Amino acid sequence: MKTNIYSNIISAVVVAGLLASCGSGSEKEQLVELKKQQTEIAKKIKALEAKVGKTGADSVKAKSKEVVAKELAPRKFDYFIQTQGAIESEENIQVSAKSAGVVSQVFVREGEMVTKGQVLAQIDNSLVARNIDELKASLELATTVYNRQKNLWDQKIGTEVQYLQAKNNKESIEKRIASVGEQNDMMRIKSPISGVVDEVTAKAGQNIAPGMPAVRVVNNSDLKVKAAVSESFVTSIKKGNKVIVTVPDLNKDFEAKVTFVGRNINQLSRTFIVEIDMPSNPELRPNMSANIKVIYDSYPSAIAVPINIVQDVNGEKIVYVVEAKGNQNIASRKVITIDGVYDSYARVVKGLNTGDKIITAGFQGLSDGQFIKL
Repeated sequence: MKTNIYSNIISAVVVAGLLASCGSGSEKEQLVELKKQQTEIAKKIKALEAKVGKTGADSVKAKSKEVVAKELAPRKFDYFIQTQGAIESEENIQVSAKSAGVVSQVFVREGEMVTKGQVLAQIDNSLVARNIDELKASLELATTVYNRQKNLWDQKIGTEVQYLQAKNNKESIEKRIASVGEQNDMMRIKSPISGVVDEVTAKAGQNIAPGMPAVRVVNNSDLKVKAAVSESFVTSIKKGNKVIVTVPDLNKDFEAKVTFVGRNINQLSRTFIVEIDMPSNPELRPNMSANIKVIYDSYPSAIAVPINIVQDVNGEKIVYVVEAKGNQNIASRKVITIDGVYDSYARVVKGLNTGDKIITAGFQGLSDGQFIKL
């Protein structure tokens, strides 16, 4: 373009010179006229050069695309398996009666703390209590007879049969009292664990039988998460693996560890059971749902990039990095190899290095070698 401009200007000078040589006047006048024309032509050349230079700079600027870049630095990268489970209590007991009868009294309410062995409710034991009283009276007589027969036998008075009969009668009544005492104890509904009363089903005057629920007692200090994991991770998940447990209902995360890994593979679901002991927390409840992340491998210093900037082009994973070209920056296409995704980041095992400036915004539509502006 500049060559054409200069050619046109020079042609104009030549034409002007020819016209001047053909006209009238002295050579001095012709020289003055040509110099005047030369000055004007020089001004035009200068203006055109400035205009051409500005147009070229604007063209380069127009082709440059604005992007955002971030320098790569090593970061921690964890491999994990994510699944869902439910919170269970090792001590979530539905207490029932051991003997049939009518509930005469309930001693607890929901929310109360109870201790192991504490009586929660009483079944009517009036008949058993009368039997115990009668047996105790019989035992007093049998004990008196036995003591007298023993004293006589020690003095070689009376027969051995009388002594043995008295002894047997006394011991028989003692055994009957113990047996009836056990029956009387079965009329009391006791808590098998220490915990909190979660539900009271039994009511005074209600007929109750063994197996019928009476009171539920829960101990929240011993909770665990139970989840099923795909058999493809059977060699990866081990006891002691770190776990992040998220409870959606509480919007909270808990850090725990795998405490049990099942050995059996379910034939239908092709999964195995994993258990995680939960820390004690009053907000946790049995049967709450939980999302778990079991971390089975960890790299403290890895090259990782946001997964959303990785493009799949013709079966290759690519990203763009910033490279300098003279006083300009260009986008350089890099083919990478990734191995796993964690927390929205992909671990790069080939194609990038620490210190590379990775383009994180504005990479859509970029081409290799395109001028960019940071």
